[in-house]
Amino acid sequence: MSSSAKGKAPANGPATTPYELPWVEKYRPQTLDDVVGNCDTIERLKVIAKDGNCPHVIISGLPGIGKTTSIHCLAHQLLGDAYKEGVLELNASDERGIDVVRNKIKAFAQKKVTLPPGRHKIVILDEADSMTAGAQQALRRTMEIFSNTTRFCLACNMSSKIIEPIQSRCAILRYAKLRDTEILKRLLEICEMEKVEYNDDGLTALIFTCEGDMRQAINNLQSTHSGFGFVSGENVFKVCDQPHPVIVQSIIRACIEGDINGAMGKLNELWEQGYSAVDIVVTIFRVVKTFDELPEYTKLEYIKEIGFTHMRILEGVGTVIQLGGLLARLCKLNMKPELFHI
Repeated sequence: MSSSAKGKAPANGPATTPYELPWVEKYRPQTLDDVVGNCDTIERLKVIAKDGNCPHVIISGLPGIGKTTSIHCLAHQLLGDAYKEGVLELNASDERGIDVVRNKIKAFAQKKVTLPPGRHKIVILDEADSMTAGAQQALRRTMEIFSNTTRFCLACNMSSKIIEPIQSRCAILRYAKLRDTEILKRLLEICEMEKVEYNDDGLTALIFTCEGDMRQAINNLQSTHSGFGFVSGENVFKVCDQPHPVIVQSIIRACIEGDINGAMGKLNELWEQGYSAVDIVVTIFRVVKTFDELPEYTKLEYIKEIGFTHMRILEGVGTVIQLGGLLARLCKLNMKPELFHI
């Protein structure tokens, strides 16, 4: 086989098939302008990017709402082409004990790097709340010694798990859950770019299942599109494998009418499909929260009962009897107290 033929062979083979990125990565924002939601906090970051003097930052919030993405966007805008040289990223998946803080982070902070004038090197510590207390103690001094050349950006789900001395050295930005309208807007953009077929019911189901988590919403959209080719409510719930809210609504209606047999019948239907007690009780809570057929007072009582049952299930009593007890208490709330006098 000639050398020229050898070189050409892969051109017709599988090598020409483009590598398909997950949509979460494909549509990950590259600048702060692209980040969805938390407008006030993003505006503060834009001011920092413009001025160039970045303080140490802690960004806290739920998963999938753009914490890590906005730190990366900020670093790109601050450092430009020097991003590769001037950024050290450590994730929870990396080793992050005291040794890493003493060696790796210190070595990076001491390293001389050519950056644009007035800019600093950036250390990104993702999932910072999973760092050991010892590593955090070692970090507090490093942050002070090298503050003239290096800035630290910490992303975490719970800022309370970061020790007080580090919190006092940082500006704390709190990210809220994304609103439904913000998630819907982004999903519609992706559907248009990827030519995804959908109906309104499908988008409503995506927003219901993701609970303000953009990453989850995009993943569910891609999974449903890949699996079924059409994004409808039914297909979304099949892919996400959550109890269908329509069945849960019928359980709540039966409880309002005091029909325990009807409610238990629907509950057994969900149980036989293999859903765990946590799945069912969480979906019941989410449905009750936005259920307009319930008067406000009854809704509060229902949520209280669901909360106690959720607590018991999390403690390990995840049986169908526990859920049956919940439905019995919900039915009782709507029945006349005289019926229960002996």
